[in-house]
Amino acid sequence: MPPTDHTNDWDSAEEQHFRDSWLEAPPTLDGQILLAEYSPFWPDQYARLAATIRDALGDRILQLEHIGSTSVPGLAAKPIIDILLVLADPALEATYVPPLEHAGFRLVLREPSWYEHRLFRRGPDPNVNLHVHPPASPEITRWLHFRDHLRTTPADRALYEQTKRRLAAARWRYVQQYAEAKTEVIEAILARALPVGG
Repeated sequence: MPPTDHTNDWDSAEEQHFRDSWLEAPPTLDGQILLAEYSPFWPDQYARLAATIRDALGDRILQLEHIGSTSVPGLAAKPIIDILLVLADPALEATYVPPLEHAGFRLVLREPSWYEHRLFRRGPDPNVNLHVHPPASPEITRWLHFRDHLRTTPADRALYEQTKRRLAAARWRYVQQYAEAKTEVIEAILARALPVGG
């Protein structure tokens, strides 16, 4: 039985909005998501990358965290190290983009309307997504509580992995479509992970 095809899930306006945030042509997948079994090397890869980022930016860094599925021991993941970098004002790109570029990171996405989010990529060996947010972004709390909850709650970690595996087996035009398809289970887990009022 062929995999479920989600390559046309977005209408033209949704796809154009997604493409407009990219500074280059967004990468297309047009296939299934590759999930790797958890690797004990992922935390070490993060540690080396974090040292590189600290060397590049010094005291401009307000917070630096390993996030995403590679930060959760035992969880299958796309083999990409996701990093959260909190800076005072990501809109002031001249203060941090050049040193990050010098360190091998490439600015690929700019979303001023979404908490001034910037995305840098680096790779391969390993592939990296570096997410930049200001301290007021609510995404920081969401990412960290989600990560910490999965680290300590086997049932929700298993639920999330089952969801990821089911969705990864489908066909997607963009990885972002796969990410959005996980929203329902992520929100359900966050409802259990976030403190009351969080």
